[in-house]
Amino acid sequence: PLLAIPFFVLAGVILERAKLAETIASFFELLVGQAVGGLGIVAVLTCMFWGALSGSGPATTAAVGLILLAPMIRHGYHKSFAGATIANASDLSIIIPPSIAFIIYGNITSVSVSALFVGGIIPGILTGLGTVLVVYLISKKRGYAGSEKRGTPKEILLALRKSVWAIFTPVLILGGIYSGIFTPTEAAVVAVFYSLFIAIFIYRTVTWRGFIDILVDASVTSSVIMFIVAFAGIFTWTSSVLGIIDAAANFIVEISPNAVVMIILVDFLLLTLGMFLDAISISYLLMPILIPVLAAFQIDPLWYGVIFISALAIGQATPPVGVNLFTAANLINGDVDSVAKEAIPFIIMDVIILIIISLIPALSLYLPMKANLYAP
Repeated sequence: PLLAIPFFVLAGVILERAKLAETIASFFELLVGQAVGGLGIVAVLTCMFWGALSGSGPATTAAVGLILLAPMIRHGYHKSFAGATIANASDLSIIIPPSIAFIIYGNITSVSVSALFVGGIIPGILTGLGTVLVVYLISKKRGYAGSEKRGTPKEILLALRKSVWAIFTPVLILGGIYSGIFTPTEAAVVAVFYSLFIAIFIYRTVTWRGFIDILVDASVTSSVIMFIVAFAGIFTWTSSVLGIIDAAANFIVEISPNAVVMIILVDFLLLTLGMFLDAISISYLLMPILIPVLAAFQIDPLWYGVIFISALAIGQATPPVGVNLFTAANLINGDVDSVAKEAIPFIIMDVIILIIISLIPALSLYLPMKANLYAP
């Protein structure tokens, strides 16, 4: 499964250079921009789609922020709230598939990556809707008006036609996996060729000469990820040989005999670690310990995988080391503290949805089982 990572990274860089985030944002602005808090809602929806394409929270924050932060501020949004909205919505990048975090989890636990991808769809959409609700309520309270752009049906259709190639990318990947046409690794290769095709021949924003620079950027990003994976694997092997993993697992099992209590406690541990570490490091640090714990409590590993990644996603916009917050603060030339303060309502909503996902396994298991990708 790890072979899929560099291909998904390459596809994300191609789409970023093709400047498709602007195309997607323009479509959503015509569609829902006139509503109360319309530009904020547009930002969330754009982050959901762009996150599915890039798979990176900071990259999504930067791409969408460069397009929508200035218009949001011009329409009266407090710049810290605008930054917090995009930073938090970008968390969805590692929940909504295809997700590198799910690939890492599947590699560690031997759970089907295809099933994990499909299992993240409903929780990802639910988290996105929760973020939209927070934007709407705060915008209504503060009087943030919608965009002055009121798209006619013809304009909306034209914008859809222009953006449909970009929007179709996650549909192609997930549809192929859901229907069993290709594996996640094959889907990653398809994503690269499809992204290259639309970037060069449809949108014509990438040249063959520019493709060399894209390969360099993708190679650097992939190398960083794979180095983390390699050294984390060494740490895991050492911990196993020294008996640290077994001792830690036994300690967790003895804390409480109740599976629900254990899940909630580990959720808060993940939220805490997510404030300081990245998702890949936490996955290799904790999952070897949690695998025997899941077996002891008879907790479904696919269901828990969605819980695990959802908890880690929240950490990307949680101080003191929330990478999305720093990216957003840099874009608005503001301080991280003010952006973090505005992010609190979003974090509360994310935690509520995390608890819901933790208590209702069907949200994560229904689609993979329906697609015959997983059998508990």
